Amino acid sequence: MRWKTLKSEYVFRRPWLTARRDVVQLPNGEINDEFYVLEYPDWINVIAITDDSHFVFVRQYRYALDLDSVELCAGVVEPGEDPIDGAKRELLEETGYGSGEWQEFMTIGQNPSTCNNLTHCFIATGVKKLQGQHLDRTEDIDVVLLTRDQVLEMLNSGELKQALMLAPLWRYFATVDKL
Repeated sequence: MRWKTLKSEYVFRRPWLTARRDVVQLPNGEINDEFYVLEYPDWINVIAITDDSHFVFVRQYRYALDLDSVELCAGVVEPGEDPIDGAKRELLEETGYGSGEWQEFMTIGQNPSTCNNLTHCFIATGVKKLQGQHLDRTEDIDVVLLTRDQVLEMLNSGELKQALMLAPLWRYFATVDKL
């Protein structure tokens, strides 16, 4: 069922997004001369839970949806960085929380049809406040601590919008912390 790439060219390249136009031949012989692939670095997100059972979330504005969004801590895996190291770095930078017990929970793709990256989802339990935030100049992030019941209410009400965070949260409550 694999497609054959006949030609590939970059439409544009930026640090956080690269767009490529491929000409591909399907197994049935049909040729699609405009198949676009968005290339991103791999991402991470973290379900971080403190010793006193609070979930560490962040609140930030999301321009594309014009939305103040409450989300898991998330970010980009730097070139050559192991995903778990990226997750620990992002949690510490964005929230000031760290330490604890870590495990990779699941790996998902945002849209395997057109995007070439993966999101590595982690659970970190027993995290502690270790420092203040160290944000990039374009980040404006507030730390929000939520109880289990608050997170469930936000999931059930549809307040949480980020699909790459909804998947691990629902799985967490379905398998680790059964509803």
